[in-house]
Amino acid sequence: MIETIKLLSASDAFFEKRFTGDWDMINKYYESGRSVQLHLGHTFNWEWGIMSLSKSVKFPLLIVYMPIANKALNRLFYKVRSQKGAHMLSALNMAKDLMPYRRTNNCLGFVADQSPGYALHHAKWFYFFKKKTPFTIGPAKNAIRNNSIVLFSFIERKKRGYYNMTFELTEENPMNTNEIELTKKFITYLEKVISNNPEMYLWTHRRWKHEWKEDYGFEE
Repeated sequence: MIETIKLLSASDAFFEKRFTGDWDMINKYYESGRSVQLHLGHTFNWEWGIMSLSKSVKFPLLIVYMPIANKALNRLFYKVRSQKGAHMLSALNMAKDLMPYRRTNNCLGFVADQSPGYALHHAKWFYFFKKKTPFTIGPAKNAIRNNSIVLFSFIERKKRGYYNMTFELTEENPMNTNEIELTKKFITYLEKVISNNPEMYLWTHRRWKHEWKEDYGFEE
């Protein structure tokens, strides 16, 4: 919470010192004429990650976010998250918000373990830490539709107040796979990084709050 409040006053130099990443892993694709898609879990501190990505990647940075129910708080977070140049796309209206960028090469970021919530009837169910859990396959479908280069990402804490963002190339040609397999790969990746760094995950996200029912279907 304190780090989030710091977003209101932190300078570029502050983030350059305290939040690092292998930005070349993304920027090397800039001249390729293709877009890049990042899949991240609810690992801290993703708010600082948005700031650092905004200043470090050559692509226009598009971030898909879930609006906060409190309108005043939502406006504040929208302003803070976009202050360094990130373009915020509402998960509730993504098709419309994405339209101005549909002909551009961009870096599109998803917190891809978002609970489906209102879209539970469209979710697919997978094992996540040995429990049947719903995942939205929208990020995978978008990557395949646009054949965007897919990188999985994790934020690790080096010490208090200092972070490093790592990237793992997952699919250079998503059109050669399908949304189920790509989502499974993300779940496997997420389990690995959470198991190695359990303190970095937002457990209060209540990822297992929905109970599976027979009519939901299930992907092994």
